[in-house]
Amino acid sequence: MNFLDIIKTRRSIRKYIQKPIPDEIINQILDCARYAPTANNKQPWLFIVIKNNDLKTQIAELTDYGKFIKEAYCCIAVFCEDTKYYLEDGSAATQNILLAAWSFGIGSCWIAGDKKFYAEKIKELLSLEAKYKLVSLISLGYPKENELKLAQKINKKELKDIVKFYE
Repeated sequence: MNFLDIIKTRRSIRKYIQKPIPDEIINQILDCARYAPTANNKQPWLFIVIKNNDLKTQIAELTDYGKFIKEAYCCIAVFCEDTKYYLEDGSAATQNILLAAWSFGIGSCWIAGDKKFYAEKIKELLSLEAKYKLVSLISLGYPKENELKLAQKINKKELKDIVKFYE
């Protein structure tokens, strides 16, 4: 799949088959995350890969819209040091994770983290220092076939309706 196809076909996937993701692929996905743009090259991120079923379940139960995390092969928690542009930096890294995962045929879903009521609880659960802020949780897994078909039916606005040019 070429890069433009990856961008145009990636969708949020919330149902997964029980198939392991090789560590080499997870490492390649995370390697793409660290290449995200970052203000002043601060690179304030910390990526935590959670495969442990008990921990995934605890995280899923803390969230409001991420209950499906417990069904994913793993969850990547994206944290950033509390810098001026932590949210932008962490969001750019999150998008790289989503796109890199899809390039391997791995489904994902971005679950909000920043400013959510559960952000501090998840930070405590993972025993992180106070300097970190949760930006996102990302579920990863190979998609169930029917989930993928449903996701592909999502309509996007027409380009002409969302773009203005000033020349």
